[in-house]
Amino acid sequence: MRPTAATDRKRTPPLRLSDLAAAHVRELIVSGQLRAGEFIRPETVADDLGISATPAREGLLLLQTEGFLTIEPRKGFSVTALSSEDIRDVYDAQALLGGELTARAADVITAELVEELENIQAQLEQAAAGKDYDDVERLNHRFHQTIYRLSGSRKIRWLIKATLPYAPRKFFAAVEGWPEASAHDHRAIIEKLRSGDAEGAREAMAQHIRRAGILLAEHLAASGTLG
Repeated sequence: MRPTAATDRKRTPPLRLSDLAAAHVRELIVSGQLRAGEFIRPETVADDLGISATPAREGLLLLQTEGFLTIEPRKGFSVTALSSEDIRDVYDAQALLGGELTARAADVITAELVEELENIQAQLEQAAAGKDYDDVERLNHRFHQTIYRLSGSRKIRWLIKATLPYAPRKFFAAVEGWPEASAHDHRAIIEKLRSGDAEGAREAMAQHIRRAGILLAEHLAASGTLG
């Protein structure tokens, strides 16, 4: 059976409170609102989210395992300095995985799905022009997931998902120059998919993701997040 954009679409389960706490603090870090060396207390996170201190602390411990936070004896959790090399490594890995998924999608894509991607992109560009960044984020996610699901490669999709915490949720609003770069890159990806050019689609997606990594590293350096 040929995979479609709707294949393997599952309802997203609700976040646990500890995951919610981790997502909240992670966003503060990767968006530059919390800088390297700053301390964050479980009680502060709990107050921000209206939850108890226990899941807040569990969320911070999760961020420690991900490398975003460091526990300093008798002081608590501090923001770990990320390097530009850290960002580059994550986005190089994402580019490799995303490129492979897009190449596989090029082998099975239909004219109807190309049209669907064009419709998504048109809506995305309209939302970006109106600075409706919540809608832009939703449509950008839909654009990528439509392509990735089409590949039929669940394990690679699982691997690429592990790299996503390093991007701010409101990437378009946070990172200067990204809306324009994304609009250009998405159009190039669509054209390679339309022609069934698997290697061209691989390279177009890989370049798109690497460009995101470069812009994010510049944004984090300017905000003082990188060490």
